[in-house]
Amino acid sequence: MRSMSDTLARLAALRGMLRTRPTQDNTDLVSLETFGSNPGALGGYTYLPSKRGKNMALVVVLHGCTQTAACYDIGSGWSRLAEDYGFALLYPEQRRANNPNLCFNWFNPEDISRDHGEVFSIRQMIAKVVAEHSIDGRRVFVTGLSAGGAMAAAMLATYPEVFAGGAIIAGLPYASAATIPEAFDRMRGHGGPTSKELQQRLRNASEHNGPWPTLSIWQGSADRTVVPSNANTMVEQWTHVHGVDAFPGRVEEIGQHQRKVWTDADGVEVIELYTIAGMGHGTPLDVGTGYGASGPFMLDVGISSTVEIARSWSLVPSFEKRRDAKVSAAQPESAADPFGTGSDRGGIQKIIEDALRSAGLLR
Repeated sequence: MRSMSDTLARLAALRGMLRTRPTQDNTDLVSLETFGSNPGALGGYTYLPSKRGKNMALVVVLHGCTQTAACYDIGSGWSRLAEDYGFALLYPEQRRANNPNLCFNWFNPEDISRDHGEVFSIRQMIAKVVAEHSIDGRRVFVTGLSAGGAMAAAMLATYPEVFAGGAIIAGLPYASAATIPEAFDRMRGHGGPTSKELQQRLRNASEHNGPWPTLSIWQGSADRTVVPSNANTMVEQWTHVHGVDAFPGRVEEIGQHQRKVWTDADGVEVIELYTIAGMGHGTPLDVGTGYGASGPFMLDVGISSTVEIARSWSLVPSFEKRRDAKVSAAQPESAADPFGTGSDRGGIQKIIEDALRSAGLLR
């Protein structure tokens, strides 16, 4: 069990993260006005490339805590990529009245239930953009960082028929928490539903019985805000709906980083897990590509999640295969731990709640 001093130190670090406010702005994003009943009381912005035709793809991008749509766009480089390759962007944005730290409320059951709360607001935004801007409804994707990644997981769970694919960066499994204390526990890798319970919650989030979206997961190996075990749990939650084995079919070494791939019976890549060596909490970037800018939680680590995610969705050309990528068949580490990282789960609910209160993060 962690000591109280360790718990408080972690919480103090998180408070420092929440106080970090980016100052960047992006005037290229256009405010999305009325788009339905908006039960989650969210704002929204769009980006449309200057050269666009019919049947564009749409990428829905969800920012992290303390961030705005504009600053996340500048940091991630999505609008520059969209301009170069002709697809549209939708940026839902949290309001301080909903969450004082601008986090999407991924831990609130009302906000992650189909046709309710924040997920329904985002669904209404998508419907408006698709209808008004010649979007190909078969090519709608969603991605997000941290709380935005967890909300992206909620969108994929509650509206799987809407999306062709999703990408979750430093996020958490769908319906893994239902309160603020539980949210902090899950972020640290403690407690939570079993894999079977999470799989059932994913199934129960909608009445979907068709093909499921592909899933790309990105995780820093040194992330202490949302620990790596959450990425592994997300894979466990999604292997069931895709009908794939627990063990990946292929492992690629990309320099010091690693990519694991799960393929279905037809050989289609349906789940991928990127582990970024030595990276903390944030979005992986390679500013040398010309897409993105380093800053708080925007981390230049020599690999661009923005470019690689867009490539996996066929939004950008398939570049020449990386010369430093080494591919091998996956070998099971152990039947108990197919991800090779171990699991860190334990119950310290009361300690966390007391620490949250003393740190001013919970009333």
